[in-house]
Amino acid sequence: MTVKTRVSTDAAPAPAHTFSQGVRKGPFVQVSGQGPVDPVTGEYLHIGDVAAQTIRTLENVKAIVEASGATFDDVVMLRVYLTAREDFATMNEAYGAFVTAHTPSGVLPSRTTVFTGLPREEMLVEIDGMAVVD
Repeated sequence: MTVKTRVSTDAAPAPAHTFSQGVRKGPFVQVSGQGPVDPVTGEYLHIGDVAAQTIRTLENVKAIVEASGATFDDVVMLRVYLTAREDFATMNEAYGAFVTAHTPSGVLPSRTTVFTGLPREEMLVEIDGMAVVD
């Protein structure tokens, strides 16, 4: 029987509530939703700048994936939550540059984008993801 383990790293923000940064069970790694938070200070960064928030958020996702023993290239799915439809093109450009740069196989993860409210007003984006480790 495969054991479920918590994934934790100081390179990403500590969870603000009762959940793990990530969970690994067998080859599967699920990363909890991340926002544009500095892992050292816990402060929300880049207020009003969806491109910079997207990059910071993806850096947090990447740090958790790597803490699990996987690489960003092992990510098979990312879910992006945006607060404003008009931010889609800007987010998409920043997202595309980051994901392409960190996926050496060239097989980009699947993605879903949802427009929704987020827990903090300063959050323009939240991203969660799943990786599968070979």
